[in-house]
Amino acid sequence: MELNKILQQGITALKEGKFQEAERLYCEILQTHPTHPYANHNLGITLYTLGRLKEAETSFKKSIEFKPDYAEAYYNLGITLRKLHKLEEAETNYKKAIELKPDYFEAHNNLGITQEKFGRYDEAETSYKKAIEYKPEFEVAYYNLGIVLEKLGRYDESETNYKKAIEYKPDYFEAHNNLNIVLRQNKLLLKI
Repeated sequence: MELNKILQQGITALKEGKFQEAERLYCEILQTHPTHPYANHNLGITLYTLGRLKEAETSFKKSIEFKPDYAEAYYNLGITLRKLHKLEEAETNYKKAIELKPDYFEAHNNLGITQEKFGRYDEAETSYKKAIEYKPEFEVAYYNLGIVLEKLGRYDESETNYKKAIEYKPDYFEAHNNLNIVLRQNKLLLKI
């Protein structure tokens, strides 16, 4: 069967949630084309989805080895490494994805999440703002920015960002919850 046809079948299986089928198809490609970056990358996504994080990490690294300018592979490796609690490596991979694709708003957002875990709130704020700059309707970045601003004690700005997240996603439960907390906090501050 033609390589591209098998690759497309794997993508379809992955999108349809047929993960074992997707894994089988990508492994079939890799038996004859072990350096195929997209098959390695998509196998990594499949393995990640199946909870096989170490194997996913290996697949993403192979994908990058064979296609060093593959921003999505760096990004997905970063997600996998963060899940494996390898935060420094995750941060490095998000930065590489951004270097290759400066407008990669998801990578900016996830870089911010990682920086926040290190307690580097000013850097996280910058990363979230970059994500919003590249995708102004990115509700998750507004939400994450709201959290960081709250941690920095900038409650009015936090409130504004939670409201922005809700504007773009009206049923954003977490943003509603955090907005209520910030509003209560602001009310307490006014009574002092």
